[in-house]
Amino acid sequence: MTAHELLRSWIRDDFGIDLVALDGVDAGADIAAAVWRGTAADGARYAVKWTGGGSPEGLRVPARLAALGVPGVAAPLPTRTGELWTEHDGRRLSLLPWVSDDDGLDGRMTRVHWESFGRLLAAVHDARVRDTWVDDTMAHAGTDAVAASATSESAATVIAAVDAVSHRLDGGGDGHRDDDLVRELGLAWRAGTDLLTQLRGRVTTLEQTVRERPGRPAVVCHTDAHLGNVLVGDGGDVWLIDWDDAAVAPRERDLMFVVGGLPGFAPVGEREQEWFFAGYGPADLDQELLSYYRGIRALDDIAQLATAVLDGPDERERSHWLGFARGELAGDGLAGLALRD
Repeated sequence: MTAHELLRSWIRDDFGIDLVALDGVDAGADIAAAVWRGTAADGARYAVKWTGGGSPEGLRVPARLAALGVPGVAAPLPTRTGELWTEHDGRRLSLLPWVSDDDGLDGRMTRVHWESFGRLLAAVHDARVRDTWVDDTMAHAGTDAVAASATSESAATVIAAVDAVSHRLDGGGDGHRDDDLVRELGLAWRAGTDLLTQLRGRVTTLEQTVRERPGRPAVVCHTDAHLGNVLVGDGGDVWLIDWDDAAVAPRERDLMFVVGGLPGFAPVGEREQEWFFAGYGPADLDQELLSYYRGIRALDDIAQLATAVLDGPDERERSHWLGFARGELAGDGLAGLALRD
């Protein structure tokens, strides 16, 4: 039995859906996840995800948001036994309706799309005041370091991840790969030493600053709401996908992806920000929190991109992520924006 045949048998047994085709989809730099577009005999299409990353709240949260009627959040399909996922080989297998072929990158977002995106994210952030489910459902999901005392997203954590990459590039660690892509990454890493040092210092200082003052209200956050996770449709419809890292946090955790966006990958201009907030509504943003989240995200992206180059199985994809890593280490991406704040 081939890998695709095995996957189709799992889906048939677990969800009662017989797929006639499975096409691989680029799931980003997350090497712990695999995504396919599945097609059934009746033409219905599904997003099939088999992942060992994130948490189960990445399925529970969108299911509850969809039940609340939040626009643009697709609910996972239930299994035969009414669950949101099954487990195979230590990974969660889930299905969602395939809502669109197009993401929000490369200028696909019109004014109507931006306003719809604003309304969508506002409804997500307002869910806490409309339904007490947040306290129960999110109890085991990620809790933001600034929203509470947990350290899962602290400066120390991401700095440790960056240090681990540095150690590997210096020849440490087991199973160290040594090829042209790794050597090019090493050169870019050494050229970006000053940037990394400055960024580490900035997020450490900002974390202390925001911890020492009254906390911002915590809401349900997607935490990865960049345009690559926004799907667009005809008539201005938008959907927000990939909730694997949903967390309770100040709204700035999500809005950093709109105020400036991710330079080099998903930048957002002033006009687009105006359109978004026309849908979202007024937002009194904490600029130091935005800067903190940018710095944390930049360090995390650099570590993840480098890890994808070091560990990715496909040379073409490794080369693709090397390009983004180079840009970040050269100050052309989010890291550069974080240091300019």
